[in-house]
Amino acid sequence: MYKKQVSLQRVLCIGLLIICALVFLYSLGIMTDLYDALYNTIRNPEKLDNTTVTGSRIYYDMQGFNRDFLHASIVMLLLCLTLFFTNTHIRRKYYIGNYVAIGLVSAGGVAFSVWAHRQIEAFKAQFLQINFEELAANAAKKKSLYTESTFWFDIHYVIFGLLLIGILLLIANVFWKRKLMKEEQSLIKQGKGAVA
Repeated sequence: MYKKQVSLQRVLCIGLLIICALVFLYSLGIMTDLYDALYNTIRNPEKLDNTTVTGSRIYYDMQGFNRDFLHASIVMLLLCLTLFFTNTHIRRKYYIGNYVAIGLVSAGGVAFSVWAHRQIEAFKAQFLQINFEELAANAAKKKSLYTESTFWFDIHYVIFGLLLIGILLLIANVFWKRKLMKEEQSLIKQGKGAVA
């Protein structure tokens, strides 16, 4: 039973690292369509409402969030690496460092997901306020991207959903490990009692 549990915790730690890398890549790509479609609509970055497309200032409004999102995704990657530094992925018995690493990853992941979700949903609502007729005319005139797609906003449900599922499984793994360790201690005590 321990072999299955240790194999699962290895898979969970590697899976969480991959998911955190996916979050990092998402932070790099979230503004791709906005840049391609909206960058050339702002006439003067000092006067964001002076634009050829009403609502296109979202490209500049999201810059601070995008920077913070990128930094937070790097922090999540580093937190996930603590699982490997503490050998949580291969350790048969957990020590305090393992519990601390799991706690940091779990708390950080949940807080990051909630924060990012709120921000992304707010910016999605702002994106939908763009005058898409003006954007289509601008795209045809300047041969730039035209999109009404909210894909880059909506995909966060999948990415952060995977992160939260990974965290829940990691926590469930801790409880399973503790149960197995108690059962093992009980068997050891029973064996000592039979010898006496």
